[in-house]
Amino acid sequence: MSERAGDDPAVPIEILLVEDDPGDVLITREAFEEHKVRNRITVCADGADALRYLRREPPYATAPRPDILLLDLNLPGVDGRAVLAAVHADPQLNAIPVVVLTSSTAEEDVLRSQQLRVDTYIRKPVDFASLMHVVRRIETFYISVRRSLRV
Repeated sequence: MSERAGDDPAVPIEILLVEDDPGDVLITREAFEEHKVRNRITVCADGADALRYLRREPPYATAPRPDILLLDLNLPGVDGRAVLAAVHADPQLNAIPVVVLTSSTAEEDVLRSQQLRVDTYIRKPVDFASLMHVVRRIETFYISVRRSLRV
């Protein structure tokens, strides 16, 4: 059995960021670096690519299983809602914590995300300080808590 981020603080957290906006990708990477969360972020720019990654289909046959999925709902092609539904329906994937990061304010998106057992639904921050707050929440609730549950 391989060592996971939740088992050893020296092991990086495997994060799959599904985001099509290069600016949001950059600011997310910077926020994790600034907060010094040990991680390895893989980015998929659309839902179809994310599903290939999660299912370890070519070219991702040897991809690590993510510890956390950061998912934008509004993606080109296969959108985040479809990715979320696929993750929820797949017993190999549905244990991965999902944080929905989106600019969507639609009530139906929040309700559907809750039905699909999203761990957290966060409206996209508009500035770096807000994103840092999100990173701290992710670290606290998805890393520290998971470590303590595995002890």
